[in-house]
Amino acid sequence: MGKTAAPKPERTGMAAGLNKGFIVTRRELKTKPSYRRGRKGERVSLVREVVREVVGFAPYERRMIELIKIGSASTFKRALKLAKKRLGTHRRGTKKRNEMSEAVAAMRRKGN
Repeated sequence: MGKTAAPKPERTGMAAGLNKGFIVTRRELKTKPSYRRGRKGERVSLVREVVREVVGFAPYERRMIELIKIGSASTFKRALKLAKKRLGTHRRGTKKRNEMSEAVAAMRRKGN
């Protein structure tokens, strides 16, 4: 999600052309704090983990888990449709379905 600074080609010193302009030495700049926007910090992830343990799953998430546990392709798709309906977009629904399938896998690992 972060932006990467692409190296710009050197100036030619000419007044016209693609790389026109006065030749200067480029300074190395520090990365801007805004570049790490959207990355999850370790404190936030810890807090979310604790909240998930204490509160558990929402009713629609429990329903999704049941659909995923059945294991057929149609119920997997049905889980996505449910998530999309509740969360609004396809991307959010897909992310939530993956999260719930991870939770099911964790439950299976814990059970065995």
